[in-house]
Amino acid sequence: MQKIIDRFVSYVTIDTESDPNSTTTPSTEKQWNLANKLVDELKAMGMEDVTIDENAYVMATLPSNVEHDVPTIGFVAHFDTTPDFTGANVNPQIIENYDGKDIVLNAEQNIILSPSYFEDLLLYKGQTLITTDGTTLLGADDKAGITEIMEAMDYLIQHPEIKHGKIRVGFTPDEEIGRGAHKFDVAKFGADWAYTMDGSQIGELEYENFNAAGAKVTFKGKSVHPGYAKGKMINSMLLASQFIAELPANEVPEKTTGYEGFFHVHTLEGSLEETTVGFIIRDHDRAKFEARKELIHTIADKFNKDYAKQFGEDICTVEIKDQYFNMREKVEPVFHIVEIAEKAMKELGIEPIIKPIRGGTDGSQLSYMGLPCPNIFAGGHNFHGKYEYVPVESMIKATEVIVKIAELTAKK
Repeated sequence: MQKIIDRFVSYVTIDTESDPNSTTTPSTEKQWNLANKLVDELKAMGMEDVTIDENAYVMATLPSNVEHDVPTIGFVAHFDTTPDFTGANVNPQIIENYDGKDIVLNAEQNIILSPSYFEDLLLYKGQTLITTDGTTLLGADDKAGITEIMEAMDYLIQHPEIKHGKIRVGFTPDEEIGRGAHKFDVAKFGADWAYTMDGSQIGELEYENFNAAGAKVTFKGKSVHPGYAKGKMINSMLLASQFIAELPANEVPEKTTGYEGFFHVHTLEGSLEETTVGFIIRDHDRAKFEARKELIHTIADKFNKDYAKQFGEDICTVEIKDQYFNMREKVEPVFHIVEIAEKAMKELGIEPIIKPIRGGTDGSQLSYMGLPCPNIFAGGHNFHGKYEYVPVESMIKATEVIVKIAELTAKK
């Protein structure tokens, strides 16, 4: 336990926040600090073929220790943290033998991590929790995953009696801004399949995720003195509001769950003459996903038709870009890779929680790049904010799952 705590703390105290406004890879120079540290540690523990490329993608190999042919499997995690909340000056707190009561993260600012709001805390009564100090995120997303992969590789090196095939590990930048797989060299990685260690609570096993797109809808207006505006002024901000009202009111993130898709307004910037609305579009079902994109275009066409005479040109323009697709389509033909992970968990006394991801992982993109890649729990909760925490016992179990998957793959 202490070994995992020490390794995890050494990672989360390095600021690796990514930047969506940057065009470089990695998007921030500080991500190199952890990437280079991982390279040094991989070499020191005895991993082979340790590489880091010009974009900070780290890869390494644990050679097979069996004579028969075994598929090459991979484990992947990302080292950046989200720009949604600061990851600078992380000061982890260790809560031993958690008593099930409120945890004071920051007495001065009265920041409380309470099971009355975060009910999942009660699942970990009696365990050791690592929390924030209430002023930063923790970074368990996904430095818990990195910790588990590193610990598992070290354990397999130290225990050669555990038989396994060739294992590849990969650590990526910029996953939190949607670019973690963009420059991942699948051919160089050379695995038959892989697992991202990037899920949340213990037991999570995911092979479905959203189909995702981003939309930008721009509205034009006409500015006229408000005292003489009747029949002449067109207020682009009101057009934007009317457009949003045309979308299904209950199909928003705060009113959907499970397989239910949504439209999400995440930015709105404007003035009387021009307003831009940013949407994200999500659905697990590919046909429904395509229908959601079409609805955006249909509403825009209606606005343009209604205002054609008054405005004289299109009053509304739409840009939609696909972001990633549901990995289920690529994983189902090789479903044994999910079954191996499920069996590994059950043999370790972990109840698998198989459910769709209401989001995406590097694995969703990697699956479409030729590397089928389900997602396994890393143990953390309340990602992307000051209430983030991770039970150490969950990290230990995730480490054991990696080892068991390697062992089962060699047997099969």
